[in-house]
Amino acid sequence: MRVELHDTKSSAILTALTATRHRSGTASLGMVLTLVIDVDESEHHDALQAACSAAREHPCRTVTVIRRPGHTTRLDAEIRVGDDDSLGEIIVLRLYGALREQADSIVLPMLLPDAPVLVWWPGVGPAIPAQDALGLLAQRRVTDAAASSRPATALKIRSQGHTPGDTDLAWSRLTPWRTLLAAALDQPTDTLIGAAVSAERNNASAELLATWLEYRLDVPVQRRPTKGPGITGVQLLTEHGEITITRPDGRLATLIRTGQPNRAVALPRRSTDELLAEELRRLDPDDVYNETIRRVFGADPGTDDADTVSGVHRLVPRAAPVRKSAAAIAADIADTPAARRASRASSSGKATQTTQTARAKASHRIATDVANPPAPPPPRSSTSASTLERRAAAKAAAAAATAQSTAPKRTAKTAVAKNPAKRTPANDAPGGAKGTSPTTGARSRG
Repeated sequence: MRVELHDTKSSAILTALTATRHRSGTASLGMVLTLVIDVDESEHHDALQAACSAAREHPCRTVTVIRRPGHTTRLDAEIRVGDDDSLGEIIVLRLYGALREQADSIVLPMLLPDAPVLVWWPGVGPAIPAQDALGLLAQRRVTDAAASSRPATALKIRSQGHTPGDTDLAWSRLTPWRTLLAAALDQPTDTLIGAAVSAERNNASAELLATWLEYRLDVPVQRRPTKGPGITGVQLLTEHGEITITRPDGRLATLIRTGQPNRAVALPRRSTDELLAEELRRLDPDDVYNETIRRVFGADPGTDDADTVSGVHRLVPRAAPVRKSAAAIAADIADTPAARRASRASSSGKATQTTQTARAKASHRIATDVANPPAPPPPRSSTSASTLERRAAAKAAAAAATAQSTAPKRTAKTAVAKNPAKRTPANDAPGGAKGTSPTTGARSRG
């Protein structure tokens, strides 16, 4: 499904992309990266075909930037989702007028979130890709020196401003050659004394291959011009023979080894989509390429001139450190004046930190007490004392009553017995005759 937008903006493109995806019934899941292609109008068709072919192995969102001539500032876009020849999403942007210099601002909202970004220049790319506006958005930057009219010169310029993450398709074209050479040297071989690379003139891949052999084998390598196509042969000289790989037709190679029969090896020249798919497999910097490109045209990374070129930081091999035991390293660290000063500063800093912490806690408690004062005790009522006195008097009265009730009772006989003066004749009458009551004076009944 294709949708075209004229004189639009980035937000409208994203909205149309979401709507197109919903209508086509495809999901945005599974895309692993964003591929940004900076290309001319005349080359964008072939570049998109290569990107769609590479997307079969690495589903991605492809954003193609085409800068068109004209003074009117305008942004046109074309969205392709769910095509038979693509497993991702394709956005074609055509920039007019002042927008040609603001491609990074337009592309930035269209990058997949939390996914790596690769920028590819199929044509003549920038001299320093890492300083390009689109190159600053990417982890990997791919150029092609073969697209230039002078590939070796273009490669030399890029070698002076190389940054880890930059790569060139001229290096990707060497993968089958390097694989075959490494396999040939895996077998028992005499000491190498020299090498030679045969290729057509001004071939960037041949220069990279010769430089790689020089610093990996530590032997001088000759450059031999031929009519091509591309690299036609590599020869490794030993003390008692040679190892030669020839490919005169660009399709089938022959491995020649002294004392062994010749062997035919398939070594075809690869297409652009195969080269791009190889670059998409690796999204981290290529250390071998970084080392090789810095040695091209005499740019030895060990020299001072190669340390910093055009303001670009370079990686320089460092000397191997002196190995020390763990005890020696600990003693060296503990005995340095800086370590002692750091120890004193750490101690004083801890004491100061402890004091500040105590002060902060005290201030916090004071502020808490001021903000939330404790509740005063409830006032004592005036009746509390009288109530207690009444309770005490009641207890005393109850105790007295209890004591009185438990004491022995005094009867009249007991009183008379104790006091004989109070005896009466009635009480002493024989036969138990009752006399008058001493209290009432009445005669009691017999």
